[in-house]
Amino acid sequence: MIGFIRGLLAEKGDGYITVDVNGVGYEVFVPANSSAYLAAEGSEVMVYTYMSVKEDGVSLYGFSRKGELEAFKKLITVNGVGAKAGISIMSAFPLSQLQQTIAFEDAKSLTKANGIGKKTAERIVLELKDKFSVEGRDTEDTNAPAAEEISGPENARGEAVAALMALGYTRAEAAGAVRSVKDSELTAEEYIRLALKKLF
Repeated sequence: MIGFIRGLLAEKGDGYITVDVNGVGYEVFVPANSSAYLAAEGSEVMVYTYMSVKEDGVSLYGFSRKGELEAFKKLITVNGVGAKAGISIMSAFPLSQLQQTIAFEDAKSLTKANGIGKKTAERIVLELKDKFSVEGRDTEDTNAPAAEEISGPENARGEAVAALMALGYTRAEAAGAVRSVKDSELTAEEYIRLALKKLF
């Protein structure tokens, strides 16, 4: 088994990268939001890998963090979710958001991933909700909003916290401001607007 690959990013294609390791190019399928995929060609990258061996060949799937690899492994244990579907889901959600989406049984959001239908999304939630419990969220993601911050429809509060953090506020500032908005069932944009008033 290949645990990880480190080398120069030689090429980027549709859903994959080629990593040059001492003159050998390894083609690795990666999520579209992976830092390895977003890196500039010629820069050094490292990906934790999963090797898929099938009759028609061997494929490598790579992830920038171990937590992402572990999430991918869980996804592909679900009947009907192959490696390509797993990559599609990982591409559609940052790890912390994926964990929250499954833990809070938000099957509807999972259908945003390319190729994931309603029945498959519901099966993922049913089989993995306990494995993606709030307590088991990715500890590497220190910026992930806490469970009590995620209570609006479509995780609107959580999206608002993430957006405020992207604007430069700390996690504590963003979470506190969003939590101070007492209205429920608002959109993420409405939470952001009201929270900004608290921050100014």
